[in-house]
Amino acid sequence: MIQFSKEQIYIVTGASSGIGEAVAILLNELGATVIAIARNEERLNAMKEKCKYPENVHIEIKDLTEDIDGLPKYVKSLKEKYGKFSGMAYCAGLGELKPFQLVQYESLKNLFDINYFAPIFLIKGLVDRRNNIGNGCSIVAISSISALCSDKGHTSYSASKAALCASAKAIAHEVSSIGIRINCVLPSNIKTPMTAIGGEGYEDSQKSLYPFGFGEPDDVANLVIFLLSNKSKFISGQNYVVDSGGVR
Repeated sequence: MIQFSKEQIYIVTGASSGIGEAVAILLNELGATVIAIARNEERLNAMKEKCKYPENVHIEIKDLTEDIDGLPKYVKSLKEKYGKFSGMAYCAGLGELKPFQLVQYESLKNLFDINYFAPIFLIKGLVDRRNNIGNGCSIVAISSISALCSDKGHTSYSASKAALCASAKAIAHEVSSIGIRINCVLPSNIKTPMTAIGGEGYEDSQKSLYPFGFGEPDDVANLVIFLLSNKSKFISGQNYVVDSGGVR
């Protein structure tokens, strides 16, 4: 059974809803201390109220795209406030369903800011030896099945998630020498607020692709927890698909 201690401190971004909320709650339930980051204070507080050990959940209100270049310093400030980190689950993200002819630079940049640049610069701060526990530190980034099998309307979204997977694998090679592991989880459609971008009837239209239906946030959180824990100490630089066994 996977267990953590309160001395093990993990950053969870996007912790106010969806997969991030599920990861934060489960990490806390298993004993870890969680630094929960999101923009919405009300939803973060609601998440904290659901936690088994709310005293071990610390809320940080932050727009990760405000100063992307400054995110490594932000991680350093969090370390000085809470202590060295055992890892991070990057769950913040933005979806977009838009025909290619309507793609514009500004919307493409916005997607890359939250789906790619923000996680990369947070990871840059976290892998700094001064900010992590060293051997045993684990980072998990939520990518998407769209990184591997794009569909129409996903030009921007797929690109941002594929870039994250590629960079995470490269970084994993660089930081293995100091005992840090990095993996990506690539969910298919999960029942979160982001799924709503498909509009009414979207889930029904996708049924043939998902033998077990759309997933729940916990279906992804369980894998994330495994990858953060020392039960996965031999695993790094991998992309794990969570897609109900769908055939694309």
